[in-house]
Amino acid sequence: MNTSKIKTAIILCGGNGTRLGEIGKKIPKTLVNVQNKPILWYIINVLLKNKINHFILPIGHKGNLIKKFIKKFEKENKQKLLIDIIDTGKNTTIANRIFKVSPKIISDNFLLLNGDAIFDFNLSTIIKNHIKSNLQLTLMTCKVISPFGVVIIKDGKPINFERDMVYDALSINDNRYKGAIFTGMALINKKILESVNYKSFFNFEMSFYPKILKKKKSSYSQINGFWYAMDNPKEINVANKLDKKNNISMYISKLKNKFFNV
Repeated sequence: MNTSKIKTAIILCGGNGTRLGEIGKKIPKTLVNVQNKPILWYIINVLLKNKINHFILPIGHKGNLIKKFIKKFEKENKQKLLIDIIDTGKNTTIANRIFKVSPKIISDNFLLLNGDAIFDFNLSTIIKNHIKSNLQLTLMTCKVISPFGVVIIKDGKPINFERDMVYDALSINDNRYKGAIFTGMALINKKILESVNYKSFFNFEMSFYPKILKKKKSSYSQINGFWYAMDNPKEINVANKLDKKNNISMYISKLKNKFFNV
């Protein structure tokens, strides 16, 4: 195997899906259908288009259904994926799931991402910049649509009110800082996994990333494209509701059609 051409992605898909209620009891979140295709179908197709060709799936809750989906995906697309599906347990923390599958990482830098978001952007360019700059960590940020009404304030006075406002950062009570919106996607140099004892972290993101950001060469990249996470039934309904005024569902519809002939 020519490992120099392998690019690994760990797709986190072993959670119990408790926020999905009854839906999450029946299937893993990543297999929830959005416009008649599972979320994982979109993820794999976009990653393949961006030349990521090795997939690690740490499974847990209803993991047998993910195995069945992968077999079906390979059959329908007439291609054999380079994939490691590893049972990491039903109630395992994300940190421990990553620890258990880490020996399977092939590429020097790998993509870590959640299995509950649909996206479409030029990931290849971000990977090239990450490698060229010799970074240990690149966090990907995005623009999101606010689920709340937003009061627009200028010079301390309310001047407007908007709904469905698109924003890419949060204001922090210190004008030296702003908070960019994290997509749950990160490029990580696998060597830094060996430099941090992360296995027992209760919350991987909150414990691991701050340590790396303080000690290692890191950066962030705001994606130029589409990203939409489905963490609860309301967000799934928005993605499924075909409405000319609903940019999210219309974009997902176009994205699905884009990959029919993959």
